[in-house]
Amino acid sequence: MQTEKRTISLSTSSSVKQRERKLHAKQKTMELLTTTQKNSVLSSMATIINDRRDTLLKANQQDLDAFTRDDRALYDRLVVDSAKVDGMIAAIRTVESQPDPIDKVLSSGILDNGLRIENRTAPFGTILIIYESRPDVTIEAAVLAFKANNKILLKGGKEAVHTNRVLVDCWHRALKENGLAPDWIQLITLDREATREFLKNPTQPIDLIVPRGGEKLIGFVKEHAQCAVLVSGRGNNFAYIAPDADWDKVLPVVVNAKTDKISACNALDKVLVDAATPGLPEKLKQLGEALRAKATQLFADETLLPLLDGAEPIVDESMWYEEFLAPKICFGSVDGLEPAIDKINRYSGGHSTVILTTNLKKAAIFMEQVDSAAVYHNASTRFTDGGAMGVGAELAISTDKLHHRGPLGLAQLVTNKYYVYGDGQVR
Repeated sequence: MQTEKRTISLSTSSSVKQRERKLHAKQKTMELLTTTQKNSVLSSMATIINDRRDTLLKANQQDLDAFTRDDRALYDRLVVDSAKVDGMIAAIRTVESQPDPIDKVLSSGILDNGLRIENRTAPFGTILIIYESRPDVTIEAAVLAFKANNKILLKGGKEAVHTNRVLVDCWHRALKENGLAPDWIQLITLDREATREFLKNPTQPIDLIVPRGGEKLIGFVKEHAQCAVLVSGRGNNFAYIAPDADWDKVLPVVVNAKTDKISACNALDKVLVDAATPGLPEKLKQLGEALRAKATQLFADETLLPLLDGAEPIVDESMWYEEFLAPKICFGSVDGLEPAIDKINRYSGGHSTVILTTNLKKAAIFMEQVDSAAVYHNASTRFTDGGAMGVGAELAISTDKLHHRGPLGLAQLVTNKYYVYGDGQVR
């Protein structure tokens, strides 16, 4: 038995080494494409999607017909209509027009020993995107990764399989039209067990994984991945309403942030109201009525519960951690700026946070001390988006602090490499 175990162990070790050698060999074959090549593929892709619009919409209808509408947020993300196709084409055109982010000199200099050193942008290599629903990710993720000279693996959810197959087929047609291999952009259709095994023992090189979805998906990927994981984190976004807030701004900001798109990660879930707010009962009554008019379910702590008609009590602390992705919102009372900051930093997802106040000094303190990727003063959290922030199409909204935080656009989808030029120097 001992000999058998030893043989199996040696065989496994040999197999791992062979696989690693193969992966490294594959990694070396990736070529740097010219800007003209990449833009030509994107131009072809925009045309092909437009030409195949009817096929795409029919495929999406297949996915919608097979989807149970129990999860409204997932269903909303799954829908592809003609307007969304137009949005995909616009995203491609936007990225096509943006400067190529690869091989840009970040810094350069000559040392005392004569070495000339340049730090330049470089591709990651191969990026795996794992996402739920949202077929438009199949466009936005791939267009950014490709323009940044990365290969991309797309692991979409089973609920969008028909739509994603059409979209990836469009990519393959665009690549072939321009003399490039279709393996620059690949669709992976694996069940949960197969995905777990792929993460543990990838059959091709993976340099970065970006999971786009809920906490369960992110936890699953982080547990099993063998390479860097860039987290596109949960929302659970907070608003703090200071005593001096202008309620003519509070009402539209809060209603927009909560109800404009409940399935978005930048939607508002929690509102902290300062207990010192003058005329609080009447102001909360107005806000509650405005939210209920948008079919939003209200929850409140013991202090605010009597002031919000139709509100339900917050059952336990876990609700403060929860990202709803649903027409629900929680209200809580706080005694001042510092308690508000402490509560937000404790419970929020570190995505987007807003303070509503007329006091610029108070706003500055809040924005400096709240630990979120985007902090707002008197504006809706719905602006945390690549397009809305001027980044263009985005791969994700990163809540990690390395290597980038916030919308991951084209310019952020690169790593760096040092080029050192010498003339025989030794150390």
